[in-house]
Amino acid sequence: MPRPKTKEDLLKASEENYKALVKMIDEMTEKELKTPFDFSGEPSKKEAHWSRDKNVRDVLIHLYEWHQLMLNFPKNNAKVTDKKSAIAFLPSEYSWKTYGDMNMMFWKRNQKTSLETAKELFAHSHAAVMKLIKKYSNEELFTKKYFPWVGTGALGEYFVSNTSSHYDWAMKKIKAHKRNCAKK
Repeated sequence: MPRPKTKEDLLKASEENYKALVKMIDEMTEKELKTPFDFSGEPSKKEAHWSRDKNVRDVLIHLYEWHQLMLNFPKNNAKVTDKKSAIAFLPSEYSWKTYGDMNMMFWKRNQKTSLETAKELFAHSHAAVMKLIKKYSNEELFTKKYFPWVGTGALGEYFVSNTSSHYDWAMKKIKAHKRNCAKK
């Protein structure tokens, strides 16, 4: 599916990928759910997330935490009228160069969260993000520089990255885990 460029496409892709991800998780066997993720024998999987996430809970919590960033971004900037006073998407102690550290912080603080709780948190945050998307017009979402606090891009790009594209990333990771489980 191509990257959404309209509000309609964003809503459709986000909902379709959300449903596909939930279905994939719901159809996992007990073995797949209980076997820790291990991609150490796959040299092509070098990015930090391949070694960070150890199970479905970790993946869902990652998505949930990024939803929280997405939900807070417009709220934190509701009264901002210029780029200088904008509150960044990432927490102030992180940058786009150090967001991997932020992801590890999310991972660490959620290690006691159950899979069931992670599923609930993810479902609620997905619904909240979808509701927020619906509040914006197509123009507000996909016109670059529409909101000064977004910078040079468009707000919709943040939503795409935090919904449909992120869900696609999660499904690829879970599919790879399922393939590994089938080999054992």
